[in-house]
Amino acid sequence: MKIGRLAVLALGLALSPVRGADTPLQALPSLDVPAYMGTWYQVALYPNWFQRNCASDTRAQYRLLGDGSVEVVNRCRRADGRDDEASGRARPVGRLDGDRLAPAQLEVSFLPSALRWLPFGWGRYWVVALADDGRYAIVSEPSREYLWVLARAAQLSPSDEGEVRATLLRLGFDLSRLERHGHTPAR
Repeated sequence: MKIGRLAVLALGLALSPVRGADTPLQALPSLDVPAYMGTWYQVALYPNWFQRNCASDTRAQYRLLGDGSVEVVNRCRRADGRDDEASGRARPVGRLDGDRLAPAQLEVSFLPSALRWLPFGWGRYWVVALADDGRYAIVSEPSREYLWVLARAAQLSPSDEGEVRATLLRLGFDLSRLERHGHTPAR
C-alpha cells in the first residue's frame, strides 16, 4: 500500500501546537457541503512539514459520499517532476442539516482506512472564509499553525488576492509566513 508524503496531513494537524491569538479563530457558521465539492487548487499556504516535497500543482478533489463523509484526494508535483497523491476521508464535526454543515468544521484523515478508528489520526479542517460565489476558500484550524488558500482556478485574480490578504489579516494570520504555490499551465 502506497502512502504518499501528503498522507501525514491529519497527524500533523492533530499534533499542531496551540498558539495564542488575540481573537479565537472561528469556522464559518455554516457550509453548503455539495457546493464545496469538486476540485480546489492550493494557491498559497503556510509551509508545513508534510507538504515539504510538493513543489507545485497542489490540488484537492472532494467528493461527497452517501454516508455524509467526504472522499479527499490530494495531489501535487514534486521537484523531480513526479506526482504525489494521498487519499483520505473527511467527516463532519458540526451538525448536518440537509446540505448544510454548521459550523464549517470537518476532521480529515489520510491514514489507511483500516486505521482511521485511531483517535490521533484525524486533523481539524475549518473553512474560515469563503467567497460569496465559492471561487476561493481559506482553510485553517484553531491554532492558526496551518493555513491553506484554495481556489477554483489555478491562481487568484489580483482583486481576489487583495481580498484574501485583507481577510487573513483580519483573522489574525501572519502574512510573512504565507507562501504562494504555483501551478503549471495546462498542456
